[in-house]
Amino acid sequence: MLDAKKFGLAAGILWGAAMLVFTLISIATGYADEFMSLMANVYPGYTVSVEGSVIGLIYGFLDGFIGCYLFAAIYNKLHG
Repeated sequence: MLDAKKFGLAAGILWGAAMLVFTLISIATGYADEFMSLMANVYPGYTVSVEGSVIGLIYGFLDGFIGCYLFAAIYNKLHG
């Protein structure tokens, strides 16, 4: 059995941090511009900027948490 809350928190922290770091790397180097453009289409208000990195952090945390929380809850339901 998976602990849905802990699984969701772990994924939310990981994806939120990834969005923050990827955005800052993209600002500094131009690396992953296509991926960042895709994320700008997925997350309203997100842009490749310092302010956008914070918005990406928030969206990434929420997206990762909700997605993996639901995954773990469904897995537990099917498993047990």
